[in-house]
Amino acid sequence: MEGNAIRREIVDVCRRLAAARLVAATDGNVSARTGEGTILVTRSGVAKGEVTEADIVELAPDGARRGGSGEPSTEIGMHLFVYRERPDVHAVVHAHPPYATGFAAARVPLDRPLLPEVVLGLGAIPVAPYATPSTPEVAASIAPFVRQYNALLLANHGAVTWGDSPLDAYRRMEKVEHAAHIAFVAALLGGGRELTPAELEKLRAAAAAVAARRSGPPPYP
Repeated sequence: MEGNAIRREIVDVCRRLAAARLVAATDGNVSARTGEGTILVTRSGVAKGEVTEADIVELAPDGARRGGSGEPSTEIGMHLFVYRERPDVHAVVHAHPPYATGFAAARVPLDRPLLPEVVLGLGAIPVAPYATPSTPEVAASIAPFVRQYNALLLANHGAVTWGDSPLDAYRRMEKVEHAAHIAFVAALLGGGRELTPAELEKLRAAAAAVAARRSGPPPYP
């Protein structure tokens, strides 16, 4: 995907985040890595529902400015760290979805196998230790998890997801919030009942069989 198309997709994802109430006002940030290796990221201080292509800053992989106006998101250090650690990742979304951020504030991971779609699509969603926002502490806090997972809760801070494209990372954020909402409701009803090891084995076997028929990789790590 070329740079202009990526910019448009970042804008679309920002609007989706705002419409789905996964962020409030100027919270959150979205970035993407271009085919040339540069990083496009939303600028600091702009409401995500109002982002335009003019609000996207272009950076070198080391964070040096290449273009755009305004300052890049104050969480750019976290984004750059993900790209350094995960060459396969091309987009990062950070948001404050209410239910998922509630779990993050309680420092409770979403790691119980309750929903087949989450087991297959995301797996466990751990909580990274608390780090002061907008500081190098954030990258250090996610370092133990970034290579193994595609979604994390940030203690008392929110959630972060990454993927093949801004839209892919956004969809993972939607799934994180949906999983958190359902886990919350299940807890109110006395606690969710986890899938058993035998049920998980059957689930993964069924997913692998479907993937094989489609001649593609299974939809889970």
